[in-house]
Amino acid sequence: MTSLFQPFTLRELTVPNRIWMAPMCQYSAEPCGPEAGVPQDWHFAHYAARATGGTGLILVEATAVSPEGRISPADLGIWNDTQVDAFRRITAFLKSQGTVAGIQLAHAGRKASTDRPWRGGEPVGPETEGWQPVGPSPVPFKDGHPVPDELSVEQIREIVGQFADAARRALAAGFQVAEVHGAHGYLIGEFLSPHSNRRTDEYGGSFDNRVRFALEVVDAIRAVWPEELPLFFRISATDWLEENGWDGDDTVRFATLLQEHGVDLLDVSTGGNASGVRIPVGPGYQVPFAARVKAETSLPVAAVGLITEAAQAEKILANGEADAVLLGRELLRDPSWARRAARELDAEVATPNQYSWAI
Repeated sequence: MTSLFQPFTLRELTVPNRIWMAPMCQYSAEPCGPEAGVPQDWHFAHYAARATGGTGLILVEATAVSPEGRISPADLGIWNDTQVDAFRRITAFLKSQGTVAGIQLAHAGRKASTDRPWRGGEPVGPETEGWQPVGPSPVPFKDGHPVPDELSVEQIREIVGQFADAARRALAAGFQVAEVHGAHGYLIGEFLSPHSNRRTDEYGGSFDNRVRFALEVVDAIRAVWPEELPLFFRISATDWLEENGWDGDDTVRFATLLQEHGVDLLDVSTGGNASGVRIPVGPGYQVPFAARVKAETSLPVAAVGLITEAAQAEKILANGEADAVLLGRELLRDPSWARRAARELDAEVATPNQYSWAI
């Protein structure tokens, strides 16, 4: 059996293969009213297609723990029971296809309240469905973006509670994996990096202070998330800054702490917290960061970043650089990528009876 199609067990949950779908926002929920943040038919069709295509684990896009935590007004949320009920339709179908349903719990912090990417992605204010962003410090993401309100300690603790409440709702919605979004310059990642965290209290300054909020979120989720189900954490392993940023050394150090606090897998991405940086994008360009965490810690890792070919993905796993691969844009192009990979690698993957003519 190929490495790519071997099952993978974390705690008491077994994922049927190592081909996983990375969280990718669809910006397709209603922005306001009783349907705000609620999954729509688009979301069902989008995720169902990748499940019938053989994907082992699907991580539903960044799902906000509060209305103010959305990246855009059109983001999904899981702060109320109406959203929970709508998610159940998706998770039930994914499970019926043998796919594990996961969800990424998120707060966008200073990068919140922006428009849909195809409409420019620029900040939107309260007069156009938006709101005032918050962050660890009053430092805007880039020129032209609003200065976020600095969170008080009381507000930080309130957001920690929102993450826990969101995890409870995610479980009620049928999800089997919860992932904490600590990457791409959103709120948790903003606290981690000295580039965006200029605080002088117990949540800023030293490494231990800057990781405090993230670990409090992990602890709060782990306290309500079942012992038998895994918890993931997505990290940006580097800000791609030459100085005063989060880097690979920080990531390795933090990975050990996350494992001690009950995280079962590190989803390793990069960037997103500093504007205008040069990122050496190319096939598998983020894999070395995952490989380093896997080599220097005992925490399982998933690799992501321009992984497009079956042989490429198989090599990453066979070489021990990661335990699983997360595909993003390639799964947008080809929802049945897992079945194509199985043909190319002479392996087997679950296929719906309705599609058996095409094996």
